[in-house]
Amino acid sequence: MLDNLLLGFQTALTLENVVWCFVGVLLGTVIGLLPGLGSTTGVAILLPITFALEPVTALIMLAGIYYGAQYGGTITSVLISTPGEAASVVTTIDGYQMAKKGRAGAALAISAIGSFIAAIISLALLIAIAPPLATIALEFQPVEMFAVMILGLVIVVTFQGGAFIRGALMAVAGLLVATVGIFPGTGSTERFTFGNVNLLSGIPFVEVMIGIFALGEVFYQIRVGAAEPIKARFKDMVIKRKDITDSMPAILRGSGIGFAFGVLPGAGSTLASFMSYGIERRVSRNRANFGKGAIEGVASPESANNAAANANFVPTLSLGIPGGATTAVLLGAFTIFGLQPGPLLFESQPELVWGLLVSFFIGNVLLLVLNLPLAPVFAQMLGIPYGYLYPIILLTSLVGAYAVSNNMFSVWLVLIFGVLGYIMKELDLPMAPFVLGLVLGPLFEKALVQTSAIGQGDLGVVFTSPIAVGVLLFAVAMVVVPKLIGLLRRRRVKETAGV
Repeated sequence: MLDNLLLGFQTALTLENVVWCFVGVLLGTVIGLLPGLGSTTGVAILLPITFALEPVTALIMLAGIYYGAQYGGTITSVLISTPGEAASVVTTIDGYQMAKKGRAGAALAISAIGSFIAAIISLALLIAIAPPLATIALEFQPVEMFAVMILGLVIVVTFQGGAFIRGALMAVAGLLVATVGIFPGTGSTERFTFGNVNLLSGIPFVEVMIGIFALGEVFYQIRVGAAEPIKARFKDMVIKRKDITDSMPAILRGSGIGFAFGVLPGAGSTLASFMSYGIERRVSRNRANFGKGAIEGVASPESANNAAANANFVPTLSLGIPGGATTAVLLGAFTIFGLQPGPLLFESQPELVWGLLVSFFIGNVLLLVLNLPLAPVFAQMLGIPYGYLYPIILLTSLVGAYAVSNNMFSVWLVLIFGVLGYIMKELDLPMAPFVLGLVLGPLFEKALVQTSAIGQGDLGVVFTSPIAVGVLLFAVAMVVVPKLIGLLRRRRVKETAGV
């Protein structure tokens, strides 16, 4: 193992590879800042410029774009409540509340620190257990993935606290919106498209996200009357030692959860970040402050996001199965360079594999050095008068939406969901369950159809899998245990009062 690690550092630490890694994380950060673009789009757009590079150098740069874009999405999530991609949605919950309290700098800094620590942990796990872990991941067939999707929905609903019913309804609404398009069971049956060819592939997630979060927030603030710009002293924007100490347990838990879910093919960083936030809200000592600006609510999902992004490479490199959308694009890059991911890749191309894995650590060091000092500077953007800031947000959102597919249909979708986002804020409806329902909808339905086919129409086949049963029992525990604890506490209070 040490020989592999040394080989990886020797490969990744050449001047050329470090320079292109820096270019990757820098471009990724800029891409993540732009609404409508994310790591998948960024990697796809910039893939052609890597054709002149050596394969290992090209892949290091593309991987840098991957996690650089995730941090760029965090910046907009915290500052203007506009996630750059799905995995950054959870960060808006507490990150934006911290920004409104003048603590945007601390939120951005803890994101960079959490991502760096997650990179170290996930790199160590990747080096130690990547090949055997990939074999375990193969045990998660449609039946097991169906149970995992149910667990994901349960967790995001339960972290709404007292708004359990509203959270459940919004998750169902997200699942319903995800049914628009072609039915995966037949591949030809249209649903809710009303004859519009733009809806055949479903309602695009990016447009929904921009509309609900960016435009919905702007419309709501215009209606209530925009508050005064946040005027915080520069030193208030800098992270404190206590923030790091308080966040460390959340970072460690998030890193572990993120890596575990990132290994599963198709689960991706989005589910990992939602899972991490939901679990952290249950176990954190500061759980009462979640949703109001808890720094742990930023540290946990951001760590999970980064750890999952790195773990996505386990099935990609070991099995040739993409761990998520971005690694699917990267898998295409392997093919272009004449490489065949799979178990033999570790033996036939050790320099490339271990150089790429070690570059995750180097890239996150560069991100930390680049963004930690700039976090307070980014946060000063909140001092811009809202009369200037809101038109900028609207313009970049609509331009970003148009850039996704180069047609006006995307712009109309953003406007429609912007109005929906405004209504949700007016009615105090939680957005996170709706978003996760939309993201998990296609995966959930695909797993459901496949599970039904395996059981010949009988979903009871789920209970024949020990892994699926264990996952479902954990999902039930997430709902039942907190209610039992609350019931016991109330009974104890009554008994104490009676005494």
